[in-house]
Amino acid sequence: MNLPVLTIASGNQRKVSEISEMLDVLSLKVEKQPEYLSVEETGKTYFENALLKAKAASLETKTWALADDSGLEVDVLDGRPGIYSARYAKNNDEKIKKLINELSDSPYRSARFISCMVLCDPSGNLVKDTTGICWGEILKKPKYPNGEFESIFWVKEANCVYGELSQSQLNKLGSRGKAAKIMSPFLKKEIGLS
Repeated sequence: MNLPVLTIASGNQRKVSEISEMLDVLSLKVEKQPEYLSVEETGKTYFENALLKAKAASLETKTWALADDSGLEVDVLDGRPGIYSARYAKNNDEKIKKLINELSDSPYRSARFISCMVLCDPSGNLVKDTTGICWGEILKKPKYPNGEFESIFWVKEANCVYGELSQSQLNKLGSRGKAAKIMSPFLKKEIGLS
């Protein structure tokens, strides 16, 4: 029996594996997008960027495709860096330095990671979108060296920074995990697995 194929619109195998596990769809063949496929994120929202990626992947592969777009939003910075999180500075060290400098000594450090997931059918039509949010706050310095935003984002529920969450904690508390939890039953029903 041929399993239905779901293409994860990402070239990052770690991200593809993580999303696949979060969706908990063992009866699907999950693949990453073709190496040559590159989609410019020109949207003004997480949803628009995720839709661009999912639509491009589904049209290219003629399979169901799922994409996510995510970012860090800091309340006192009016939601920055937001959809520009990946392009906030030239590298991870610079991103963290810039964020810490912008926050300075502000006592208001509440923030959230947001992940928007989009599912497109094999013809590139939008079928479903979901959003997950992980609430936390920005520490005054990274918990560990050479990290990304995850090294300074404190998740109170887990008593650790985002980057220290186990896979099961990411599935339950992480923004991508929360979006996947909402998407999973819908995906199974839509593809005819339930």
